[in-house]
Amino acid sequence: MGKLILVRHGESHANRERIFAEDHTPLTDLGCKQALEVAGRIAARFQPTAVVSSPLVRAHQTAEIIAREIGLPVEVMPGLEESDFGFLKGKSYEVYHRHIQQDPTFDKNAMWRWVPEGGESTEQAGRRVIPVLEQLAARHPDEEILVVCHGMLMVAIWAQLAGTWHGFDVPPNCAVLVMEHESGKLTSPVLIEECLVSQE
Repeated sequence: MGKLILVRHGESHANRERIFAEDHTPLTDLGCKQALEVAGRIAARFQPTAVVSSPLVRAHQTAEIIAREIGLPVEVMPGLEESDFGFLKGKSYEVYHRHIQQDPTFDKNAMWRWVPEGGESTEQAGRRVIPVLEQLAARHPDEEILVVCHGMLMVAIWAQLAGTWHGFDVPPNCAVLVMEHESGKLTSPVLIEECLVSQE
């Protein structure tokens, strides 16, 4: 049995400023410290043989810090990007809340199906990423692989595998979730509370 160890990126400037991140949004100083701290917790609990990262800057920076600490290279893998927020990138959460009140396509009972202009729904992001994770599991059937990605993407992964969009929130920065897999079948991610790092 293998494991995919999902790690959310450290705090980004967008997280701090409460805006939707752009592809090039970097980590804050706190985000770099979180990545360093979680690297130690991962090394104490797991034996990863590879580090794979989303191409987006905040995830790649996090992966580089972790990989340096555990002595592994980083492989950038397209398909692990955050859910695409389209026109909202670079805009505040308040803009989002104002917009959805006026958008007839937004259903508060099925928020995961809403497609922002120029972007994708969280549901679409989930369908995009599962084949990438299945490819990783097939390549590393008996190994522990670190996968550095994003918060809403983790929600989408969980929902796709659990079969429900209820009962799971966006995990904190540098949260660690573990998915086991065997014979190509992925299990729903489980939050590893012992790996949680400070958010301040």
